[in-house]
Amino acid sequence: MDNAYDLIVIGSGSGASGAARKCLKAGWKVAMIDERPYGGTCALRGCDMKKLLAAPAEVIDFGERMRGYGVDARMQVVWPDLMAFKRSFIQGYPERFEKGLREAGMETLHGTARFVSGDRIEVEGKIFKAAHILIAAGAQPRQLRIPGEEYVTLSEGFLELDELPRTIVFLGGGMVSMELAHIAARAGAKVTVIESSARPLGNFDADLAALIVKKSEEIGIRFLLETAVRSVVKNEGGLTVVCEGKGGRMSVEAKMAVHGAGRVPGTQRLDLDSGDVAFGKNGVTVNAYMQSVSNSRVYASGDIADTPGPKLTPVAVMESYAAGANMLRGNQARLDYRAVPTALFTVPRLASVGLFAQQAKKAGYEIIEKTTELSGWYTYKRTHECCAIAKVVLQKETQKILGAHLAGGEADELINHFAAAIARGETAEDMKKMNFAYPTAASDIQYML
Repeated sequence: MDNAYDLIVIGSGSGASGAARKCLKAGWKVAMIDERPYGGTCALRGCDMKKLLAAPAEVIDFGERMRGYGVDARMQVVWPDLMAFKRSFIQGYPERFEKGLREAGMETLHGTARFVSGDRIEVEGKIFKAAHILIAAGAQPRQLRIPGEEYVTLSEGFLELDELPRTIVFLGGGMVSMELAHIAARAGAKVTVIESSARPLGNFDADLAALIVKKSEEIGIRFLLETAVRSVVKNEGGLTVVCEGKGGRMSVEAKMAVHGAGRVPGTQRLDLDSGDVAFGKNGVTVNAYMQSVSNSRVYASGDIADTPGPKLTPVAVMESYAAGANMLRGNQARLDYRAVPTALFTVPRLASVGLFAQQAKKAGYEIIEKTTELSGWYTYKRTHECCAIAKVVLQKETQKILGAHLAGGEADELINHFAAAIARGETAEDMKKMNFAYPTAASDIQYML
């Protein structure tokens, strides 16, 4: 069969590339398939672009905090210029990325992939056979299943706006909504966040999430909590978002409604049943080696794989490499998800790694949780940052670090030190022995323990 490969990879993002390149380097004949431009969500329409758009919000917040302390600048976001800057980062990237794959010896295919049997994939009417198949097709926005869903803009649509609407409603209070809400509010939009639960950012420490809510409200973001969206209606002036909360039904008028209500594994169009690939609501069902439990030639990695890891780019990368190693050498590589850090790029930032106090107790640990208010410390006081807190969870007897949860402008970088400590099984005393450049945010760590 001419269209026969050692490995076919479905997807071209973070969960795909590591395994594909690893197997290609080992001499395998590899093909990659994507129905969208090559490069994946993170690089083209996700985390990288979101953080780039957040940069002006950070600068404006910094300037406002320093006004009267040596700075007298009043700044504003010029949205068209910001979007032009963003687009300069991705212009031509898919083509360069794909060209690099082809030059390395990989065949790149375009179109929607679907299984026709356990070892065959159809793409645009052509059949391709593989000894191994890696599913790394990522995730997609969860269906809202409400009337008027077609009027809701996806997060990637927000990241492509030529002009910023004056009023925006974000449906959901998770990471994506909160990050985009901060960008929009700092750029001058009137923003409302509608969340069905009692608080936004449910995957972060409640006290730290409350800090972000307070800061959000200070910059004009309105929250409707314990409120469910019932429909979105298009009208002459824009949209009417009809929702229902404790006070009954209400309507919110806006020029745009943005989907921030979560993502689900992108399994729908793959016809996994035809490939004897078991899956559920959390994605492709895999064992500890990233291998399908029902079809041994199939592996899965990243957001489409049902694994214990959070759906983050670094997790997709390490799962991809593990899948590649296991396909090449037999199932040997198992992953440890205990030290995967998460960062939220609002202003200020949140970051988390390891166990929360309640999780640690539930796991049977006797713990100490050390909470430190940092805003009065030199690192934060010098820039008049009002919201900075550290929570560190330690095993009481051994002082082993089980988790760390941070808020503040340095949180996203500081969390990496705690992640490394957890991965190495270090104690508080081990971290205190580390020498960091002074005065830096990292040099404060020893006083948090």
